[in-house]
Amino acid sequence: MGIVIAVAQQKGGAGKTMLAAQLGVALAEAASVSLLDIDPQASLTIWGKLRASAPKAALDVPVTSISGWRLAAEVERLKKAHDYVLIDTPPVIDSDARRAIRGADLVLVPLNPAPPDLWAAEATLKLAAEEKRRTALLFNRAPAASRLRKRLEAEIAARGLLLLPAALANRAGYANAFADGLGVTETGPSSAAAMEIREVTNALKRLFFET
Repeated sequence: MGIVIAVAQQKGGAGKTMLAAQLGVALAEAASVSLLDIDPQASLTIWGKLRASAPKAALDVPVTSISGWRLAAEVERLKKAHDYVLIDTPPVIDSDARRAIRGADLVLVPLNPAPPDLWAAEATLKLAAEEKRRTALLFNRAPAASRLRKRLEAEIAARGLLLLPAALANRAGYANAFADGLGVTETGPSSAAAMEIREVTNALKRLFFET
């Protein structure tokens, strides 16, 4: 049975959809991966269509779009056929988001290292706790070091929340790759962005296989 990761965050601009796509491509280097788009904006679905005609897209990273009562069954179907299933959830706490979190092995919450992003994550963290789902936070568009980042790290640690040790910087490479239906591990395999996303995937693997 595959591992299901729901990428969830209520605040816009946190990079939820981009993260799901980038993680999907990076994980697909060594595993079978499927992406599930339940966000009404359907940006991940559009990315998948772009990918279908992208010459550099050598890895199979299928994108499925579904919602409503069929969602739980689709998650079960995908996890039987793939090593990883990543779900791009809606930016609101609705019935689909609840179903996705309920079916996930991990709820991954991307956030910029700023208080509003952490505040916006509260409803997602509360729902994950209600559903007894494991959660992890990930800094996105993060400076290498800043006073505010250190403050957020301390607050997250004080609350007993898990923050992944790897983080993603504010790099144009992510947006450029996404616009072409690709991952940064495909557009620049040796780039700083590619190394970052691989560090994140390794951190996620350690959560499941070393704990």
